[in-house]
Amino acid sequence: MDTLRSKKGFICDMDGVIYHGERLLPGVKEFVDWLYREDKKFLFLTNASGKTPKELQSKLARMGLDVDESHFYTSALATANFIRTQAPGSSAYIIGAPGLFNALYEAGIMTNGIDPDYVIVGETNNYNYESILKAVQLVRNGAKLIGTNTDLTGPSESGIIPACRALIAPIELATGKSAYFVGKPNPLMMRTGLRMLGVHSTEAAMIGDRMDTDIVAGVESGLDTVLVLSGVTSEEEMNRFPYRPRLVLNGVGDIPG
Repeated sequence: MDTLRSKKGFICDMDGVIYHGERLLPGVKEFVDWLYREDKKFLFLTNASGKTPKELQSKLARMGLDVDESHFYTSALATANFIRTQAPGSSAYIIGAPGLFNALYEAGIMTNGIDPDYVIVGETNNYNYESILKAVQLVRNGAKLIGTNTDLTGPSESGIIPACRALIAPIELATGKSAYFVGKPNPLMMRTGLRMLGVHSTEAAMIGDRMDTDIVAGVESGLDTVLVLSGVTSEEEMNRFPYRPRLVLNGVGDIPG
């Protein structure tokens, strides 16, 4: 724990680590207070693509946490940044929530349902058969398929729900095309996070509740790794993976010294 507490930078997942739905998890306020008190650099790095940093800031404020919006980085922002560097001024057919539309618009990516360069899929409550048909047609016509993240499922107040990889699977299966996923564990997102913090990977820790995104991303990027059991992964499930986190905690509330 002393090694973890001595780190200069902390990259934290949000769902299952900071909150479940609209409920703040135990010990989170104490953990955030500790980050500020110890002058740590920290970033909430989430594979969820539906909300903007400002919306995430407002969500935490409603729960009693005051965190500047500069501390948030989403898979929607990572996707927009990837598209902007790959093909500036390109267009996309988008299946997703406002956070994804907003990030792509800010990056100069125009929406296009006729002949887009990309079909981009993130989480959304408005997912429907008509949009799948449209996406399949466009990918068959040459649009490149992009997913904001590889999460198959995500936690919610009502239990485990399908996430981006589950939503994009019908399009992959119907077209025979594999999507490129930008969010964790893609090193692109992790390297951007470290650059935003201004710390080297050896001076940072990755805290998450998922072995297949958070922990593998930390391992492959050279960060210290902490699995919290407050989200979707149990200790039993953790043991099924060929890699391990360095620390396993009940939640982030265990970290403040």
